[in-house]
Amino acid sequence: MSVFFSSIQGILIIIGLIAVGYGLSYLGWFSENSTRLIAKLVTQVALPTYMISTITKDFTAEKLIKLLPDLGIPVLSMTILIFIAILLIKILKIDPKHKGLFASMFFNSNTVFVGLPVNMALFGEKSLPYVLVYYMANTTFFWTLGTYLIQMDGEIKGRFKLKTTLKKVFSPPLMGFIIGLILVMLHIQLPKFLMSDFQYLGNLTIPLSMIFIGISIYNAGLKNISFKKDNLAILFGRFLCAPLLMAGLFLFIPATPLIRQVFIVQAAMPVMTNAPVVAKLYHADSDYAAIMVTETTLMSLIVVPIIMMLIK
Repeated sequence: MSVFFSSIQGILIIIGLIAVGYGLSYLGWFSENSTRLIAKLVTQVALPTYMISTITKDFTAEKLIKLLPDLGIPVLSMTILIFIAILLIKILKIDPKHKGLFASMFFNSNTVFVGLPVNMALFGEKSLPYVLVYYMANTTFFWTLGTYLIQMDGEIKGRFKLKTTLKKVFSPPLMGFIIGLILVMLHIQLPKFLMSDFQYLGNLTIPLSMIFIGISIYNAGLKNISFKKDNLAILFGRFLCAPLLMAGLFLFIPATPLIRQVFIVQAAMPVMTNAPVVAKLYHADSDYAAIMVTETTLMSLIVVPIIMMLIK
């Protein structure tokens, strides 16, 4: 029972931080400019330094090489989910204003802010390497294809420039991720004071992201939280399609019980908390993204205990 409550606490922490952003918005603390500033701080300062700090602290070159084969499992899963999302967009006639957001939220999950504490509560520190393997795949997909799709929602269709596209794909968070991998693989240790700076800045990621989501929910209005087809399709993708697909892959891919458990839990996590931040930054439908983060996070309170009972 203690494990059950520990796993729920990871989700309650997120909801509490979102509530802070919502409450401060209600008190009139934030303007349009301030919310855009928060989005920039998260995506261009906090997240890149978070990537460098986390990867260099939790990985060694030997561990990266050893875990590399397992990386293919979440990559395969998310690739299949992308095609399912595209198919659903056509079948369900998803609102054109957020087709990119829909696809991105369908195949990406919250592997760190919710997934990490939930897995640590369920399986302990031994799960950390596999949590981070899934995180590597998820992060790469989100900050390349996922971010690109979101940006396309906020722009005039039919315009393509290679330089602009490459600039979007190689976003600051992904560059931070790549730099972290290079530092680990080349056994480069940055000065301790610099790593401390990166850690302090990286620690801004979670609270600022959650506060931003709270602001976005307030601006969107809680009354707009609903179960329309676009919303239900995301819930289907996050909590049914993704974990069942992952479980199905393990019928053909040999793996240890711990890897199977961690990857299934990671696949069933809520929508990426960075989706509303990126959507706001690139003039996409950040309100829709914020609502889906809230709906899926709240739904996790029900889904996580069910998954626990099924995979334990």
